[in-house]
Amino acid sequence: MISVSNVTMRYGSKLLFEDVSVTFTTGRRYGLTGPNGAGKSTFMKCLTGEIDPQKGTVVRPKKIGVLKQNQYEFDAYRVIDTVIMGNKGLWDALEEREVIYNKAEMTDEDGSRLGELEGIVGDEDGYEAEANAAVLLQGLDIPDELHERKMSELQGGQKVRVLLAQALFGNPQALLLDEPTNYLDLESIHWLQDFLVRYNGTVITISHDRHFLNAVCTNIADIDYETIITYNGGYDDMVLQKTSVRARIESQNEQREKKIAQLNDFIARFSAGTRSSQVNSRKKEVERLATTELARSNIQRPFIAFKMERPSGKNVLEFEGVNKSYTQKDGKVEHVINNFSAAIQRGDKVVLMGRNGQGKTTLLKALLANGPGVEEKDVSIDSGTVKWGHEVQIGYFAQDHKGSIQLGMTAADWLHQYDPKATKEDIRGILGQMLFRGEEGLKKTDALSGGEAARLLFCKIMLQKPNVLVLDEPTNHLDLESINALNQAIQKYEGTVFLVTHDQDLIEEAGTRIWHFEGGPDNFRITDHKGPYEEYQQQLAMQAK
Repeated sequence: MISVSNVTMRYGSKLLFEDVSVTFTTGRRYGLTGPNGAGKSTFMKCLTGEIDPQKGTVVRPKKIGVLKQNQYEFDAYRVIDTVIMGNKGLWDALEEREVIYNKAEMTDEDGSRLGELEGIVGDEDGYEAEANAAVLLQGLDIPDELHERKMSELQGGQKVRVLLAQALFGNPQALLLDEPTNYLDLESIHWLQDFLVRYNGTVITISHDRHFLNAVCTNIADIDYETIITYNGGYDDMVLQKTSVRARIESQNEQREKKIAQLNDFIARFSAGTRSSQVNSRKKEVERLATTELARSNIQRPFIAFKMERPSGKNVLEFEGVNKSYTQKDGKVEHVINNFSAAIQRGDKVVLMGRNGQGKTTLLKALLANGPGVEEKDVSIDSGTVKWGHEVQIGYFAQDHKGSIQLGMTAADWLHQYDPKATKEDIRGILGQMLFRGEEGLKKTDALSGGEAARLLFCKIMLQKPNVLVLDEPTNHLDLESINALNQAIQKYEGTVFLVTHDQDLIEEAGTRIWHFEGGPDNFRITDHKGPYEEYQQQLAMQAK
């Protein structure tokens, strides 16, 4: 159990939350939600003990698992050791035991201390530590051959999964996870969901994945209106309850204000007359009816709407026998895409799904090799043919989207170059839709956060009005409101979409066709299912019987 009492936090002059008291009960799983800037990460740091609250107290269990955000902190250590470090008491005992064993001669004091350390190692399951750590790593798709490697040799997404295994290691009494699904593929997310549902301690997680929150959480702790309110159920349940409560309070206030206006009218008319006792009683009634002042919500919802300048032809894309390989540092050639062929019709919304590193981004870049108007680097194929259809115009959102934005310009100037005929009002309007309001449109591109860069790239796509969208991991830096807006925009879009994502709601609700990347180097294949994800899942279930 974690208990928070009368906690207040400010960021500069901005009040994040005030006099918050909340208990996170053992056995329950809490999603910590709220708009960007509401204070989720600040509150999480108070819970972990990384920072102290400016007012109030936090009581936490002795053993907690925390997902570290610094990917480079453990670069000097083996992967398996990094995971074991999640149990600090065990790791400290193992290190001290190693120092004693390495001494040329041991004293009686060393021998006594060694006995104490062996007791700690035994109590903490230290003799099975490497085996238990390996199970966690395998579940998170870190293969055995990487367990002995240094963390510095791993890719960014792999490091995140190792740090997640570190947080889960050692049976902590509480888990505090800040964006645990970032850089995880769908299978790893499902593994994590199952793990957390079975976990007996307290879970508190920040996530912008609506499906994950609905699948895992028994409660939501929502930071908004300068306080924290807990709700029963998952994210969708919270939204319904929050909207209902807010609407009821606003309705009650509206009725009170009408009554107060009537009473004030009576007071104004008869205050100088003979009805002073009635006037005084009505003044007291006004004081009693004083409306509850509602704090303003921090939630900001972008408006995404993809429109087309003109539609493409019926046949959007045809490709045949596409191959793409890479030469690794050791000279070994890795075949990523093998002899893949398909034809895309106008209006298809193709979701590319599969484990990380299986070639989804590679295939997108191969298909963009001769795409009309595509200026991106590193788009090519080794062999095969790619033929784009009549009148195709492509809007591309790269996975490394910050690299697509030229530095040294204001956001407005960068955007304007993609339609020089657009007026300043047009540019301001599109920027405003994506929450760049007022002076924020003059922000330098060098200073944009990951989420701001993503929103600016959507501004560009909306300004260009393409009839084909190629979106590679567009949700990585978006908050829940922005992801929901993107989901609705893709569903309403009348053009053609290629989408790489691990967001299950997006896959289920926006996709009409699935390209599933599966298998390893020797049996790699892409299954092309012409239908939505739910239908594809049913087909897989039938095949498994």
